[in-house]
Amino acid sequence: MPHETIADLLLARSGDDHPGLLTRERSWTWDEVVDESAARAAWAQELRTDGPFHIGVLLDNVPEYIFWLGAAALAGAAVVGINPTRRGAELEREVRHTDCQVIVTDRAGAALLDGLDVGVDRDRFLVVDAPPYASGLAARARHHPASAPDVTAATRMLLLLTSGTTGTSKAAICSQGRLAALGASNSAKYDITRKDTCYCPMPLFHGNALMALWAPALTAGATIALTPSFSASGFLPDVRHFGATYFTYVGKAIGYILARPETGQDADNRLTHAFGTEASPEDAGLFLERFGCRLVEGYGSSEGSGLLKRVAEAPPGALGMPARDAVRIVHPTTRQTCSPAELDPYGRVRNPEEAIGEIVDTEGAARFEGYYNNDAANAERVRHGWYWTGDLGYVDRAGYFYFAGRSGDWIRVDGENISALLTERILRRHPGVVAAGVFGVPDPRSGDQVMAAVEIADATDFDTLDLPGFLDRQDDLGSKGAPRFVRVSHALPTTGSNKLRKKEMQLDGWRTDDPVYRWAGRGRPVYTLMTDDDKAALRGEFLANGRARFLP
Repeated sequence: MPHETIADLLLARSGDDHPGLLTRERSWTWDEVVDESAARAAWAQELRTDGPFHIGVLLDNVPEYIFWLGAAALAGAAVVGINPTRRGAELEREVRHTDCQVIVTDRAGAALLDGLDVGVDRDRFLVVDAPPYASGLAARARHHPASAPDVTAATRMLLLLTSGTTGTSKAAICSQGRLAALGASNSAKYDITRKDTCYCPMPLFHGNALMALWAPALTAGATIALTPSFSASGFLPDVRHFGATYFTYVGKAIGYILARPETGQDADNRLTHAFGTEASPEDAGLFLERFGCRLVEGYGSSEGSGLLKRVAEAPPGALGMPARDAVRIVHPTTRQTCSPAELDPYGRVRNPEEAIGEIVDTEGAARFEGYYNNDAANAERVRHGWYWTGDLGYVDRAGYFYFAGRSGDWIRVDGENISALLTERILRRHPGVVAAGVFGVPDPRSGDQVMAAVEIADATDFDTLDLPGFLDRQDDLGSKGAPRFVRVSHALPTTGSNKLRKKEMQLDGWRTDDPVYRWAGRGRPVYTLMTDDDKAALRGEFLANGRARFLP
């Protein structure tokens, strides 16, 4: 019988001497993980006050994070994963919004919060690398593992601060019941068994690590291997050290790993498969060839998952098929189901106006657990009794779903809809490009133009990319898809989960400190480095055409 709560899943591991948690320094059996969690749960219960029982955790991927996840489950608290890449007012706003009663952090995290009004008194900070923490923990050791009597499937388990790639973060609610169900379904979907060692390079404050690795590993009794943070250079040594068989990723991390020099012995590892999002089909092929590991692309979010089911024979780039009839692609205004996509030989959609729409679940409103204390965001997700994902997609004639980008990932150029996602994937094929983001920027006369931001290796410069020649050779790049502006960087801005901050870069446009190259003419792209005078002249075009309000 499946366990209904995370607390149940954890208590089922009591007495289990199988390795549950590994670091470079030591290991814990699952039984020891349960005991460590129980001691912290007792401490949490002592600190509980009136109001929402929320525990903020500001840590790297260290054992204390795992133990406090377990502690929260047993105590009936919700973990608020605080993003350590946030700073200042943004960090203060996120923590205050989530109404934490206690914050678990280390000295480095406490320094980030120093001087900020986060709504938590400093005497309610538990600083894990300070002496009082060790003595406090010792006083609560050997507590008998048990869950609080009020823990149910509906008990709030997580507040997941969305990654903020497209705007201000929101705190998505995830109950113990939903996370336990995801643990069961994802362990089956991603073939995670007790024999697996699940390497966790993605941050534990993000749904990727929690829903696709921690909860499935807990369900299966697999081993979790921690590294404090993602490192491209440390990836393969860690995988070999831990004997990892599975990991989770985001597309940008895969790009960083593939940018590392090949050794000819990269396939000498135990990896078999990995789950993630936003890796291009080309990168997935390269990763399999080089490391012998299959990347399983999926679709999901902190707010909702389980909309699509995997199909082994799915064509390249397809996400799968709808898990139920209620999952469909509709026109956002009319709510009519979109027509099947007509694809050209390169996989481009020939009828985007009719085929591309928003992915919805017409029965999903009841499953959506909402954002914490954010009625406006909830209303955006649930309309007409349907759950709206905010993601665009299309379906082919065989019924396979494809991701077409976020709501803002289609660019109107000369009256045509251009896919930012397709141009991104094409740019990421370039061996000199580590990461790429594509978005629309205003045209000085009408509509938009395509702008790309590319991250290149430190030893590379823009001229050595020969971008015009590369774009010429891409048969699947439409005539309007080549970027008019190219921002070049050795370190593009990212979220704490290693996703590019596309909204931020779009707002910057060409007004950034990074070099920006522009192609202003017609015919074959010819890129010229923009000077301050060029940017001023472009601004003048906007003013002359009465479009100053559209300036980035």
